[in-house]
Amino acid sequence: MSEAVEQYLPSSSTAGQSAQSMKATYSKVIWRLMPFLIIAFTINAIDRLNVSFAKLRMGEDIALTDAAYGIGVGAFYLAYILFEIPSNLYMQRTGARATLTRIMVLWGLVTVGTAFVTTPNQLIAARFLLGIAEAGFFPGVILYLTYWFPSALRGRITAAFLMSATIAGMITGPLAGTIMTHLDGVLGLKDWQMLFVVTGLPAVALGLFGWFWLTDRPEHANWLSAEEKTTIRDQLALEHRPDAGHGRFVDVLREPGVYLAGLVYFCIYSGSNTVSYWMPSLIRGFGLEDMRTIGMIAALPFALALVGMYLLGRSSDKHQERRWHLGGTILVSATCFFLLGFAQGHLVLAVILMTIGSAAALSAIPLFWTIPPSLLSPGIAAGGIAAISCIGGSAGVVSQIAVGAIKSATGSLYVAFDMIAVVLVIGALILLIGIPAKRLKKRPH
Repeated sequence: MSEAVEQYLPSSSTAGQSAQSMKATYSKVIWRLMPFLIIAFTINAIDRLNVSFAKLRMGEDIALTDAAYGIGVGAFYLAYILFEIPSNLYMQRTGARATLTRIMVLWGLVTVGTAFVTTPNQLIAARFLLGIAEAGFFPGVILYLTYWFPSALRGRITAAFLMSATIAGMITGPLAGTIMTHLDGVLGLKDWQMLFVVTGLPAVALGLFGWFWLTDRPEHANWLSAEEKTTIRDQLALEHRPDAGHGRFVDVLREPGVYLAGLVYFCIYSGSNTVSYWMPSLIRGFGLEDMRTIGMIAALPFALALVGMYLLGRSSDKHQERRWHLGGTILVSATCFFLLGFAQGHLVLAVILMTIGSAAALSAIPLFWTIPPSLLSPGIAAGGIAAISCIGGSAGVVSQIAVGAIKSATGSLYVAFDMIAVVLVIGALILLIGIPAKRLKKRPH
């Protein structure tokens, strides 16, 4: 992130503001805000994914079927989608500090409360409540960053923030395995109950800390000098040009590219989301039962995805080519998922296919988001990106319910992953056929 500041300075320094003072100002802001936000997003991802490991032990205790589990996972995303926009609007009225504190404390309490569910319906209700509690956290942070950083810095800072979710995926497996192995019976709670308690409490603590640590806007920051506040204000003011165009939302709805990109994202997200919530069950299907081993293997795709995100991003930037990079990545994931069924009984091969396929599905997400800004005209970009996100995000509801139903009906996750492979191939075809390269030529601003 420090390199981002240095790259930004030469083209954006204005008269009367030395590069050194700007660097010091933004470095202070980065080190004040970003560690907190990155840790918060890491805990956020852990508290979403912990249920995938708890499922391995709680099924017998609460008579949880795979279909009910899928509905529970989908209920989270349904609530998140429904309450995402109201939460963001509420943040603009009450401020980021109050909103983010409320979100973190509530999602932490709901996570801890999930430890005490006794029926599948209670789990579904708890996941729906978790979706309500978390709604607005990610878009709220993205909005919050616009209060502090100019766009030239915001891209790389946002990328660092997003990578924490992938790091969380690497942490969740080993952490869950350790908690469920060593804390079973503590406080009279079972292993899966302790998992929810131990992973939920940090969110509550961090949320309370955030009330004292976060500042709504630069002008309210008593940890910035008057000169530093002026520097930030002036840099942000440069981006608020009076001649900037704003399209109507009806124009967004008339743009075919929004629906094409939304369908592509729906297909990709179906794959990456299924990986996140069903991977531990898939690994146990390989014949493994030790929670620590399952946790360590579950971390492999996320570790490989970090490498894949970096290499794919670097290559696509170097060649200024997005479609075939993304399409190829999607097809690699689909191929590996399809071949999983043929690897039954071959542990090493199955783990390799699962790791590569899952890493490819996860790596496709940031690569996909390089396409909408080039596909949409500047006037409708903001509304179009939000619409694409909503279309794709609905996969969190549909795919999870479908996977759970298939697993309950057939007794096999391999059939469900075959279905996901087909969906991914459809997404690649929509991308490569429906969005020609000429539509992604750099648009004038």
